[in-house]
Amino acid sequence: MSETEPENGDETHRTAIAGIGAVADMHAMSIDDIETATLVAGSCRTESTGRTFADEHDCEWYGDTESMLEEADPDVLIVCTPSGAHLEPTLSAAERGIDVLCEKPLEITTERIDRMIEAAEEADITLGGVFQQRFTDIFQQVHEAAADRRFGRLSVANAYVPWWREDDYYEGAWQGTQELDGGGALMNQSIHGIDVVQWLAGATMDLEPDENPVEEVFAYTARRAHDDDILEVEDTAVAVLRYRDGSLGQLLGATSMYPGSLRRIQLAGRGGTAEVLEDEMVTWSFRDERAEDEEIRARFSAESETSGGAADPMDIDYADHRRIIETFLESVSSDEPYPLDATEARKAVAIIEAIYESAETGSPVRLS
Repeated sequence: MSETEPENGDETHRTAIAGIGAVADMHAMSIDDIETATLVAGSCRTESTGRTFADEHDCEWYGDTESMLEEADPDVLIVCTPSGAHLEPTLSAAERGIDVLCEKPLEITTERIDRMIEAAEEADITLGGVFQQRFTDIFQQVHEAAADRRFGRLSVANAYVPWWREDDYYEGAWQGTQELDGGGALMNQSIHGIDVVQWLAGATMDLEPDENPVEEVFAYTARRAHDDDILEVEDTAVAVLRYRDGSLGQLLGATSMYPGSLRRIQLAGRGGTAEVLEDEMVTWSFRDERAEDEEIRARFSAESETSGGAADPMDIDYADHRRIIETFLESVSSDEPYPLDATEARKAVAIIEAIYESAETGSPVRLS
């Protein structure tokens, strides 16, 4: 791979994006803000979309990813194709020794994810996932408290994503299809809440790196607000979780709750409770009150400035995507582990797979 040196002496990572949809713009804007990254190319099948993207972000457009990887010769590939089409560009990049940062979910089944992990290991490349909620200041704060065991013996870890999507969001799109979305409200929208709550709960436990903090699930799914010809998969799901330490949890994932409201994450135990409503800390209370707690409550008490995607999927800021890309590139440059590697990104998909199996069979499902 070819790398250039910016004025500060750090290497510049030649970066390409596979799949030019709405989220690709967030990655492109993020790259533009990062001194150690340069966007050299983007690929998509639609020429008008590709040329517009190339003009806006001063890069080259390619009609297919294979040609882009061969001709643009990037150091890093960011995969933004539809969810069920993440495997193929990742394998192509791995064959060429190109590091890969992949949008959520890493893929729509753990079997396909495992193929990606195997290819990355064989090629000795870095394969990382994108779950931007982990990189927000507020959830970093909760994670720090969880790792510090401030919640004591954990009792519950809950995630509620009561969102809404209009019919036209699904019409003629890959979203909401089994083939490319792999599921509905859970796999596409609520996966962020599922990932962050299992990550927070896992920080209170002594787990192996590849061990999922969720041990068992029981779930129901339904299609309640969208007709069958609009949506193939669920728009409403509820699940009960049992974590490996015996604590319990509830999940609500929906795109059926007009007009949509803010995501809520709760973590609580004998030692205290933290509750986050989108990006506002509505509860931060511990038995061992510390001097910094009042400052934390004040710092995160402001009401959310966006809906967080509750009704509009693009009503989000790209600052956390920028943090993710910066962290990924730092890991690539230093050979230090990327904190949201493929094994970590796999965990949320494994939980959702188990939920779908439970809803289909009517029985509890244990995670391996």
